[in-house]
Amino acid sequence: MNNKPPIHTKFYYGWVIVFVAALSVFFSGPGQTYSNSIFIDYYIEDFGFSRSTVSGLYSAATLVAGITLFTVGRMVDRFGQRVMMIGVGTGLALALFWNSAITGPVMMFVGFFLIRLLGQGSMTLVPNTLVPQWFIKKRGRALSVMAVGTFASSALFPPLNAWLIESFGWRSAWVILGVSILVLFIPVTVWLVRNQPKDVGALPDGTPHKKPGEEEISGEISEVSWTLKQAMQTRTFWFILFCVMVPALVNTAVTFHVVSIMDMKGLGVGIAATILTVMAVVGFPTTFLTGYLADRFSIHYILAITFFGHILSLVLLFFTSSTLLAFSFAVVWGAVNGFERIALNIVWPNYFGRTHLGSIKGLAQTVMVIGSALGPLPFGIFYDLFGGYQEAILAILIFPVTAVILALLSPKPDPLEYGATGEE
Repeated sequence: MNNKPPIHTKFYYGWVIVFVAALSVFFSGPGQTYSNSIFIDYYIEDFGFSRSTVSGLYSAATLVAGITLFTVGRMVDRFGQRVMMIGVGTGLALALFWNSAITGPVMMFVGFFLIRLLGQGSMTLVPNTLVPQWFIKKRGRALSVMAVGTFASSALFPPLNAWLIESFGWRSAWVILGVSILVLFIPVTVWLVRNQPKDVGALPDGTPHKKPGEEEISGEISEVSWTLKQAMQTRTFWFILFCVMVPALVNTAVTFHVVSIMDMKGLGVGIAATILTVMAVVGFPTTFLTGYLADRFSIHYILAITFFGHILSLVLLFFTSSTLLAFSFAVVWGAVNGFERIALNIVWPNYFGRTHLGSIKGLAQTVMVIGSALGPLPFGIFYDLFGGYQEAILAILIFPVTAVILALLSPKPDPLEYGATGEE
C-alpha cells in the first residue's frame, strides 16, 4: 500500500485515532444528561413550564432518539466512521444552535431529540466502532484510553455550562458550545481520522508487515465478520443485549434519584454530590485495569464480574445509613462504572468482528438509550406507592442478578455453527 498517514508518528497511528475518538466522546457532553441538567431550571424559569413538563419532553425525546439511533449504526457501516464523525459533529453543532433559539415546547422537544440522538448517541457510537477497527489484541487498552474523554467530559461540562450561563445567558451558552465543536473537533476529525489501518498502509495493533518470503499475517489478528442477521441468530447476542440495557437502566435510575435517596436516608445533598464525585474519581483508573483484564481473559467473565459489582453496590445502597456506608457505595459504584465502560464496548467487536460493527453496535446503543430513558420511572412509581426507595432498590436487583447469569452463559459463539465465515 502507498497510503500514508496524515502526520508522521514514531508510534502506531492507531493511537492518534484513539485520541480523536476520546475527543469525540468528550464533545458528546452537550447531549448528555450531566450537561443538560444545568439548563433545566433556566428553561423552567424563562418559559414557565413545570418541572414534570420539561422532564417529560426530555424523556420522550430520549426515547425517540434511542429508537432512531439504530439507523445511525447502519450508516456507519455504509459510509465509514470518518464521514459519519464529521457529519454527526456538524449536526450536533447545528442542534446546539437550534437549542439556543427555542421558544416553546415543540422546539424544545426537537432540540432535546437532536442533542440526544447526535450527542449522547452518535458521538459515542461512532468512536466506539472506530477504535476496534484499529486494535484487536490491544483493544481493551485502547478503549480504556478513549474512556478518558468520557470522564473529562462529565467533570468539565457541568461547571463550564454553569459558568457560561451565568456569564452570557443560556442561549449564548448553547451557541458557544456549538462553535467550540465546529472550531475544535471538526477540523481535527477531517485532518486525522481514517477508517481502518489499511487506509494508512498499516495493520491492526501496529503489527509489522511481513517481509518478502515470510509467511502471511498471523491468524492471531484475523477475525470472523458476522452480519447483524447472523449475530441475531445466536443466543449470545440476545443475552449480551440484555446485559447492555442493565447498566443504562440501573445507573440512570440511581443517578436521577440519588439526591432524594440520600435525603430520605438523612444524609443530605452534600453526600449525594460527594457520591457522584467519588464515583467518577474511582471509575477513571478502573477503566485501565478493565482494559488490561479484557485483553487477557474472556470478556463474558469480565461482564459477570461487572454485574456482580452492580449487585454489591445496590445492596450497599439499600443498607446505607451513614457517611461511611455512602462512601463505600460510591467506591463500589465507581469501580463498576469503570468495568462496564470497557466490557460493554469491547464485547461486540470481540464476539462479532469489525465489518458490520456499526449495525450491531447501533442496535446495542439503541437498547442502551431506551434503558436510560426508562430507568428513573420505576423508582418514581415505587416512591409514590411506598413513600421511599428501599422497595425500588430491592426490585431493581433482579436486573443485575439476571445479567450475571446471562453473562456466564454467553461465551464467544462459534461462527461456523451460524455460517459466519467471512474473514475481515
